[in-house]
Amino acid sequence: MSKTSTEAPENPAAEDQDLGAAGSQLSTAPVETAMPGSFGGNRAPGLTGWLAWTGREVLGWARWFWRQLTSMRVALMLLFLLSLGAVPGSLIPQSGTDALKVSEFQDAHKTLGPIYQKLGLFHVYGSAWFGAIYILLFVSLIGCIIPRTWQFVGQLRGRPPGAPKRLNRLPAYATWRTDAEPELVREVALATLRKRRFRAHVAGDAVAAEKGYLRETGNLLFHIALIVMLIAFAWGQLFKSEGDKLIVEGDGFSNTLTQYDDFKSGNLFSDDDLVPFSFNLKNFVGTYERTGPNRGTPSTFQADITYSLGAYGKSQKHTIKVNEPLEIGDSKVYLVSHGYAPVVTVRDGKGKVVLHQAVPMLPIDSNITSQGAIKVLDGYKNAQGVAEQLGFAALFVPTYGKGSGTMFSQYPGLDYPVLNVTGYHGDLGVNSGIPQNVYQLETKNLKQFKTAKGAILKAQLLPGETMTLPNGAGSITFDKQIKEWAGFQVVQQPGTTWALAGALTAILGLAGSLFIQRRRVWVRATTTPDGTTLVEMAGLGRSESAKLPEELGDLAALVHDRAPTKPDADLKTDGVPKPPAAPKPHHDPNTPTPTPTPTPTPNPDADTHDSDSGVEPPVPAEGAEK
Repeated sequence: MSKTSTEAPENPAAEDQDLGAAGSQLSTAPVETAMPGSFGGNRAPGLTGWLAWTGREVLGWARWFWRQLTSMRVALMLLFLLSLGAVPGSLIPQSGTDALKVSEFQDAHKTLGPIYQKLGLFHVYGSAWFGAIYILLFVSLIGCIIPRTWQFVGQLRGRPPGAPKRLNRLPAYATWRTDAEPELVREVALATLRKRRFRAHVAGDAVAAEKGYLRETGNLLFHIALIVMLIAFAWGQLFKSEGDKLIVEGDGFSNTLTQYDDFKSGNLFSDDDLVPFSFNLKNFVGTYERTGPNRGTPSTFQADITYSLGAYGKSQKHTIKVNEPLEIGDSKVYLVSHGYAPVVTVRDGKGKVVLHQAVPMLPIDSNITSQGAIKVLDGYKNAQGVAEQLGFAALFVPTYGKGSGTMFSQYPGLDYPVLNVTGYHGDLGVNSGIPQNVYQLETKNLKQFKTAKGAILKAQLLPGETMTLPNGAGSITFDKQIKEWAGFQVVQQPGTTWALAGALTAILGLAGSLFIQRRRVWVRATTTPDGTTLVEMAGLGRSESAKLPEELGDLAALVHDRAPTKPDADLKTDGVPKPPAAPKPHHDPNTPTPTPTPTPTPNPDADTHDSDSGVEPPVPAEGAEK
C-alpha cells in the first residue's frame, strides 16, 4: 500500500521547474531581466561594423530606457514626484490664481523671489518640469498597462496549469486514501471547486482550479483609473475658465468676457466655450450671531437671484448659498463674498445731481469695515463753470463704535452705519488709457478740498446727512438707503465627472488588489499498488496567507464527504497506522514532520449514501482521536 512521503525528490531541479510552471502567471507583473552593460557586443572592423555596432547600441539602450520607464517602480517614483511637485503649488502664491500675492511675496523676499521665479515655483502647474513629470507618468502608466492587460486577457482565455509532480511541496497540502475510484474523486472535486466559483478542469490525473482573478482585475483597474484621472485633470486645466463678478442688489450679469471683473482661462479655452446665461441679483440676505463666542459669525449667507439660459430662456428663481452653487450646463456659479454699497448723491454748485448710485465698498476686516472710492467722471462743473472731475476717498463702517474714536466696525450688521468721506477735485486720470482700480482713488492730479481755515475737508456722515463742498463746489449726501452686494465666481471646468469616476474606480481597484487573494488548487487522485485511491489536495497563492490552508481544509472536507478515508486498520504499514494528514503550512521537504490530526468528520447533511460513493462511512482506528 502506498503512502505519502516528504523525502527529497530524485531530481530537485526538475521538481523546482515543474513547481515554477504551476505557480507562474499568478500576476501580470513584468519579469525583471538583467541587461548587459553593452548591447552591441564585439564591433566588427570597418565602417560597416561600426554602423552595425552603433545601431545595436542605440536600439539596446532605447529598449533599456523603455523597460525602465514602463516598470512599476519608475511609475511609483514619478507619481511620488508629481505629488511632491504639487506641494509648492499649494504653499507658494501662484500667478495664475492671485498675481497680487505673488507681487507682494517678491517684494517681501528679495532673495527667494528671483530664485522661485527661475524655478517656476510661481506657476508650478504650467512649468516645464511639472509638465515633464506629468507626461512621463502618463507614458509610463500606458506602457505598463497595455502589456499587462493583454497578458491578463490571455490568462482569462486559458486554463489553470496542471498539477506539479509533488504536491506536498506547496504551502497548503492535505492527503488521504479512499476506496472510491479516481474518476469519481476527480468528478467530485471538479463539481465542488466549480460550486465554489473556481475555474476548474481535469488535467491528466488531477483537477486544476484557480480563483481570485478580481485581484489582477482590481490592479489593472487601479492603473487605468490613474490614467483616466490624469487625462481628466489635464483636460480640465486646458479648457477651464474662472471669472469673478461683483453685483449690487438690483443689478445683473451676462456670461460674456466683458462683464467679468477678473477672468482666467486655460490655454485651449475660447470665448465660444462660455455657457450662454444671465442672472439678476434680487436680494442678498446676511445675518450674524449676536452673542456668544461666535459673535459676528455669519448665520445666514445667501443670494436670491433670477436666471435664464440663453438669450430667450425662461426666467427662473434660485437661491445661491455657500457651497451650494447654481449649476447651468457646464458652469457653476458660486457665492464667494459680500459687502455693502452705500447710496450717495453728488450735486454741483447749482444743485444739479451729477451722481446718484450705490457705491460698492470692499471689506478690510471680519466686521466688514470697508473702503472704496466715489468718482464723478462726467457732467460736473465747478463754480467758475469749468468742467472738472470729483473724487471722494470713502471709509464705511456698518456698526460705528461711539466710544472707540476709530473708524473700525464693531459688528458686521447694519446697527450704526457711518460713512467717512474726503473730497478731491481735478483730473482722475481715467482718460489716460492706463487701467486703474475702481475701488481706489488716484490722487496724483487731484487737489484736496480744504476748509476756510486751510484744514483738510472731511466728514463722518450718518444716513441722510450731507457734506457741503467749499466755494460753491457742490455737496455729497449719504442717502438713507444702503444696498448690499455679493461676489460671484463662475467656474467652468470640464472633466470633473471623469476625475471623480476615476478616483472612485481607483479606490475600488486598490481595495480589490489588496484584499483579494489569487490562488490555485489541485486535486490529484491516483491508484496505489494495493488498489486503493490516493487523494492529494494542495493550494498555492501569490502570497503567504493563513486563509489558504483554511480554504483548502474546507474543500478537502467537501471532497472527503463523497470519497471518505479508508478505515485506518486497512492502512497499517509496518505495524504503524497512517492517519490522513490535514492541510499544513509549507515546511522543509527534507525534514518529515507529519502531525496526526483527527479524521475529517463527514457532513451528516451531505449525500454520502452507499449508492453514490460505493464505500462505507469511515471508522476511526484504534488510538485515533475521536
